[in-house]
Amino acid sequence: MTRLFDRPLYRPLQRQVQSPLRGLCSAGAALAVVLTFGMLTGCAGTPSALSDIRYDLGPAPQTATAGPMPAVKVLDVTAPETLDSDKLIYRLSYADAQQTASYANSHWTMAPAALLTQRLRNALSQRGTVLTGADGVRAPVLKVDLNEFEQIFDSQTESHGSVTARATLTQGGKVIAQRTFISRAPARSSDAAGGAQALAAASDDLVAQISAWLGVQALVAGQ
Repeated sequence: MTRLFDRPLYRPLQRQVQSPLRGLCSAGAALAVVLTFGMLTGCAGTPSALSDIRYDLGPAPQTATAGPMPAVKVLDVTAPETLDSDKLIYRLSYADAQQTASYANSHWTMAPAALLTQRLRNALSQRGTVLTGADGVRAPVLKVDLNEFEQIFDSQTESHGSVTARATLTQGGKVIAQRTFISRAPARSSDAAGGAQALAAASDDLVAQISAWLGVQALVAGQ
């Protein structure tokens, strides 16, 4: 039931159904006090009573540690206003590639940029010292701008997670290197759970790409 009403294709139906059911549950709950407990049991299973589901990126992947890397300052990942929320965004590219929407009953535990910041710092800390912008230590500075973080439906039954970000490495205010990274991962199901899984996989791949690229750049900057 949860997935049915949190699939993109059912969102129009959800808006029509939830409102009258919510009124029915309220009336049923009131009558149950006087008549029977049965109405309460029935209302508990309606879409309006569903709790909000929260997703994060899951456990960090177990990967072989690459070579050591000099200390680097990793700033908080930034994102445009459209991504600066806990919404789990999707796009029906097969119907209207210019329109986005978000799931009604599924969200991230925090904004995607914050989730990606945690993932990136955790991965890089396995290779060397990771600092923040507030640290006074002289070190290369990594800035990542998140541009895309959404589930894209190629058809009614197939979708993938899409993550795009631009990484900029600076040293003493001078740009050393800059590159845009793109990652895609297929979704296991055509719903919010599938989207969250695909975006987690795409995020891990993106972090791995940035880590490999940064290793070379940071070593050059450290010379």
